Amino acid sequence: MKKSILVATLISFAMMGVSTSSFGDAERGQVIYKKKLRKACRFSGVKFATHHTVEEWEEINSNGKLPEEVKKICPTIELEQIKQEWWPDIYDFVHEYGVGGSHVPKC
Repeated sequence: MKKSILVATLISFAMMGVSTSSFGDAERGQVIYKKKLRKACRFSGVKFATHHTVEEWEEINSNGKLPEEVKKICPTIELEQIKQEWWPDIYDFVHEYGVGGSHVPKC
């Protein structure tokens, strides 16, 4: 009985890890902005995220236009240098810290 409970617990933890890995992380997005985008954009993450409201960022992302919008805000950025797996984190960053969001980034 103890072994079956242990196995079930381990499986549930493993499934939680897999299910959350497909989502972005605002803190990781902030680090990506600081290391990869800030120099090209030439302004802070606060200014970058506040180019749009939270709702506007949601619409941009749901339309698949996040890379295009980043290029529009930061014309000198090379989009090829941004790995595909970083986009969910960048989105979570701008969504979390956009106008109307509840946080202020530290970059």
